[in-house]
Amino acid sequence: MRTELLSGLVVALALIPEAISFSVIAGVDPRIGLFASFTMAVTIAVVGGRPAMISAATGAIALVVAPLAREHGLGYLIATVILGGLFQVVLGALGVARLMRFVPRSVMVGFVNALAVLIFMAQVPELVDVPWAVYPLVAGGLVLMVLFPRITQVVPAPLVSIAILTAVTLGAGLAVPTVGDKGSLPSSLPVPGLPDMPFTLGTLTLIAPYALAFALVGLMESLMTAKLVDDITDTRSGKTRESIGQGIANIVTGLFGGMGGCAMIGQTMINVKNGGARTRLSTFAAGVFLMVLCIAFGPWVSKIPMAALVAVMILVSFGTFDWHSVAPATLRRMPYGETIVMVTTVAVVVATRNLAIGVIVGSIAAMVIFARRVAHLANVTACLDPDGTQVVYAVTGELFFASSNDLVYQFDYSGDPGDVVIDLTDAHIWDASSVAALDAVENRYAARGKKVTVVGLNKPSAELRKTLAGQLTGGH
Repeated sequence: MRTELLSGLVVALALIPEAISFSVIAGVDPRIGLFASFTMAVTIAVVGGRPAMISAATGAIALVVAPLAREHGLGYLIATVILGGLFQVVLGALGVARLMRFVPRSVMVGFVNALAVLIFMAQVPELVDVPWAVYPLVAGGLVLMVLFPRITQVVPAPLVSIAILTAVTLGAGLAVPTVGDKGSLPSSLPVPGLPDMPFTLGTLTLIAPYALAFALVGLMESLMTAKLVDDITDTRSGKTRESIGQGIANIVTGLFGGMGGCAMIGQTMINVKNGGARTRLSTFAAGVFLMVLCIAFGPWVSKIPMAALVAVMILVSFGTFDWHSVAPATLRRMPYGETIVMVTTVAVVVATRNLAIGVIVGSIAAMVIFARRVAHLANVTACLDPDGTQVVYAVTGELFFASSNDLVYQFDYSGDPGDVVIDLTDAHIWDASSVAALDAVENRYAARGKKVTVVGLNKPSAELRKTLAGQLTGGH
């Protein structure tokens, strides 16, 4: 329990400036982001499917809702959050989480590396055009977090670092940016209510596209983060429950006037990797501590130097990056296509600042490369009988749209004898394109008065061909 509570406290401290920053991106009052982080964390701790994962206001969600908030106001944003939550519940119930099985490992590695790059890049503005004292504070924080665990692991090193750097800053009277410079903290708990906007069909038409994008981006980031935590903790989470839980948490957040959110990857890494948390208690504690720190200890929290939190996030970014994936020995052994997929995922995420877009593009790239690779594994070999009356074509490999396109050109229609056998013992028919290709081969031989016999089909291939043969080319 000590580990869970202390880890939750560190996460809460790191959440405050992040939530305020994302509120600025969304174009709303900082308290809206802080309320969202509180309600998301507390709710998902109960209804979520991945223990120890942190959900709060995030940059990806802020980017989605920012245009709507800027053009139509807070009421429409809150309505979008509630509708987006409903979409997530429906998508979760329909089994959208099962799509995660189609995300290849190379995309996952790219996702993790891109995440590390984004976390580091988010700290760069805090290190530009700042007083000189910020740099030794950040360096001191990194040294403390690296060395302190060698002394004891009873108290999380990031918490010790934050406390010591704050004490040094106040004791020495250093004029450096603080948490309070990011925005005002709330002085009371959020209260429930309905969004201030007209409940009309026109409003629904306006917010629905934003709500759907909100739902998809939130689910993508949350499910990818859940999978990452599964790997780190060597445990399995309930992805469907997590999808539905994200929706419920966003509905609750919207009703309490928050800007919505999803799994927060950087803070989750603080909780799981740095803090060692493994249960829902840490997530719940993070949300509760967030409001306690803001309401009861707001003046003190405001004095925490940003350098202390920057140091924590820099260490998180370095710990998150999969350095093994870019080691020269690994790159030499790794198939060329896998490396391309990983680099593509990282590049798209960094360029768009959107993890969901990077994962989608990376997955598509992986599918294209896989299709090209498998397509080259389909081969046709001819064997003519000694008496010259029959030729047997042995087809091997996977027959689908990419590999079967050239199948029709692999036969000698004019030079072959009248009896042609196509042996598919070592092949498999996957789609209608392959059936159509076989039909085309038979039709070309038939036009020359030659007989074709297809043998060796396995059961699934035979059933597919029986269903579709002669139905795809109109008999021509």
